[in-house]
Amino acid sequence: MANVKIKLVKSLNGRLEKHIATAHSLGLRKIGQETVQPDNIQTRGKIAQIGYLVKVTEE
Repeated sequence: MANVKIKLVKSLNGRLEKHIATAHSLGLRKIGQETVQPDNIQTRGKIAQIGYLVKVTEE
């Protein structure tokens, strides 16, 4: 299965609680943190919600 690398590039301060919770569910807590997640519908939905906070690269 393919994976995607997700990097948090903007701060979570002052964001909506739902968006902070989504970032935490992806394992992102600090700016610059990266995580590798499976490329599936659930992950893509999370990325769509907080797309303005993250940078995504295909693996």
